[in-house]
Amino acid sequence: MRKVYLDYAATTPTRTEVMAAMQPYFRQVFGNPSSIHAFGQEAKGAIESSRDKVAALLGASPEEIVFTSGGTESDNFALEGVAFANEKKGNHIITSAIEHHAITECCAFLKKRGLEITYLPVDKYGLVDPQEVKKAITDKTILISIMHANNEMGTIEPLAEISKITKEKGIYFHTDAVQTVGHLSVNVKELGVDLLSLSAHKFYGPKGVGALYIRKGTRLVSFLHGGGQERGRRASTENVPGIVGLGIACELAQAEMGKNHAQLQPLRDKLIKGILEKIPESQLNGHPTLRLPNNVNVSIKYVEGESMLLNLDIVGVAASTGSACTSGSLEASHVLLAIGLSHELAHGSLRFTLGKETTEEDIDYVLEQLPPIVEKLRAMSPLYKGKK
Repeated sequence: MRKVYLDYAATTPTRTEVMAAMQPYFRQVFGNPSSIHAFGQEAKGAIESSRDKVAALLGASPEEIVFTSGGTESDNFALEGVAFANEKKGNHIITSAIEHHAITECCAFLKKRGLEITYLPVDKYGLVDPQEVKKAITDKTILISIMHANNEMGTIEPLAEISKITKEKGIYFHTDAVQTVGHLSVNVKELGVDLLSLSAHKFYGPKGVGALYIRKGTRLVSFLHGGGQERGRRASTENVPGIVGLGIACELAQAEMGKNHAQLQPLRDKLIKGILEKIPESQLNGHPTLRLPNNVNVSIKYVEGESMLLNLDIVGVAASTGSACTSGSLEASHVLLAIGLSHELAHGSLRFTLGKETTEEDIDYVLEQLPPIVEKLRAMSPLYKGKK
């Protein structure tokens, strides 16, 4: 049976070049980077080399990069760090209704501790209106956090426009760029952000390592307390192999970004066109053009996304119904509800995300397998029969 992996937004396979670079740091160069002897200093040198690579990908300075355990920690670090460091200035955070749970759950945590949270609405494509950001600002606003691109439907947000507003008001601006770093050109100066989260395993690096860009001069408190690692910003012995892997993944992404775009966008568009043509009463979710080059999110009437997913898995196709972090939940996607979809349509959604190893034959196979699966499931649906 053919195996087709189209869930690259959930995670990517670690590249062989990345694994090869990491391998020596498990046994040969195993010293603690905080140790002053040669073993430790060699490991520390590897960390600093990786810091340079991450900074180069983002257009940042190396001292503005703090290594973390991944996107969730980076998001929590940004929100809590700014909130607790700026308590005397204000207690208001603005975010959007379609953020990842790493942001929304952190906001819920902060709300319990007295902060005020404003969730901005989005339009039918999932776009945040910069003017709505401006209207929501109060004299107590200390942070605005808007994701760079949505993890479920791929819509890319107008961060540069929003940053003009945050700069005028003197408010910190954070973005969760977990889905864009390594896939789009992400320059922190061009975007105008003060903080940016990324995760290695979303662009062919290892799991369990990420980074937070912190613009020089940004006031935030440490997220972990202990030793003085990461210039006192993040205590804990560094994950040296993971950090090395992240650095190599950044270096490879920077070199190959243009080639990857040229490969993925036509395949994405072929899959969208094929689904909408072959399956009646299906629709694309997210912006038709301002979207990630590898993201296809569709809703199909009269069928459940979970049922489609299970049937696709039987024929060897791996996809998802939304964020990997909520794949065990039976609740409708908060992202799709936020763009105005009914609960029925939101439950009937599928997310296909393409990657480096995706081929045209893979897309053809999905377009061959999905329509009969939908037809079979619709035949069992009393709602669909009622439409005939």
